[in-house]
Amino acid sequence: MEEIRREKWQGISGSTLKLIAVLVMLTDHIAATVLLQMAQRDGAGAELARIYDLMRDIGRSAFPIYCYMLVEGLEHTHSRAGYAARLCLFALISEIPFDLAFYGQLFYPGHQNVFFTLAIALGSMMGLEALQKHRVISGKDAPDRLIRGLLALLDMAGAMALAQFLGADYSWAGVACILVMYLLRQNRGACLVMGYLSFLLLLGEFETLPAFLLLALYRGKKGFSAKYFFYAFYPVHLILLYLTCILMNLLLQNSVFFR
Repeated sequence: MEEIRREKWQGISGSTLKLIAVLVMLTDHIAATVLLQMAQRDGAGAELARIYDLMRDIGRSAFPIYCYMLVEGLEHTHSRAGYAARLCLFALISEIPFDLAFYGQLFYPGHQNVFFTLAIALGSMMGLEALQKHRVISGKDAPDRLIRGLLALLDMAGAMALAQFLGADYSWAGVACILVMYLLRQNRGACLVMGYLSFLLLLGEFETLPAFLLLALYRGKKGFSAKYFFYAFYPVHLILLYLTCILMNLLLQNSVFFR
């Protein structure tokens, strides 16, 4: 009788990580929109405040996963131009839903959605990649290394300055955290440790630890294919949360049951 071979578990796929990020992001955004509006309208009781804080803490794990998968995406994409174009397109598509959900207006110039942060960081990583491949400054001589280092610093500083200027989500620090993970991508352990320390020191988000523990289980495989679901979920769920807030306002104003 042949022995039944059990396939050894090899960790979490990229698509599973993205699905987890989607769920914790949704948890975070429900708190930041629906629960916050309830608290502002009716007063934040102790129980509601605890639920709000817990949901926001859970939500802190979404962005680090997206950051790491952005670095992975650049490494494995078939078209860097196409990858950048999709991020820019969904940054524009998501801006009105983002402003409606979090600010209640069609356009709020002071804060842009997270796709802008990811797109800016991707552009910086593509610039760093181009510097490594450029024939003129890719040599090992001291002048070449110095020029390449200065241009790399200019590239990263420019990306962080742009994120700060635009008011992109997580601002310059979000871009910096992504770049730390990109620069250390060849050493996974260092990438995750320094990535977490970056979030801790630059953003003060110690609650992101579960995200990095999950990333430690990443097996380097894509998993199931649902690329456009993950892109589209962001603007769609923001619109739905905005509509939910509107509906709750109407119900709270016109129904005794909801008072």
